[in-house]
Amino acid sequence: MGLHYLHSNGICHRDLKPENILLDKDYNAKIIDFGFAVELEGRNKTGYCTSMVGTTAYMGPEILNKQPYQGHVVDLFALGIILFILYAQHPPFTQAQTSDSFYKLIATNRADLFWKLHSQRHEPGFFSEEFKDLITSMLQLHAH
Repeated sequence: MGLHYLHSNGICHRDLKPENILLDKDYNAKIIDFGFAVELEGRNKTGYCTSMVGTTAYMGPEILNKQPYQGHVVDLFALGIILFILYAQHPPFTQAQTSDSFYKLIATNRADLFWKLHSQRHEPGFFSEEFKDLITSMLQLHAH
């Protein structure tokens, strides 16, 4: 809900990571640290951002490849990594570059192998089809 609120108000965070999500006394998630936040339309008003900001392990591939990117897309990418970590108790890959063997499977449309390899670390059926579909779609490259 917090991310939806930001995006619907024209703001992208660009540094989502577990350290920037706190829980209040009622266990409601609160997003903090808006040091890299910017308007969704970007500084040059094109709808794209160009600054390479954020935390490497949570950066979208567009940022790592120094390509223009949409702020809401990289926020959802980071959220996909966070959700994966919360559920699996380990990250899906080290960073979103094709030199990372796990990310390369996502980038080359081999999510089936990505999930097969990750499933070996868990009991059968650990990852539901819905979870796999959600995370796979959140971790896609959205090239300009």
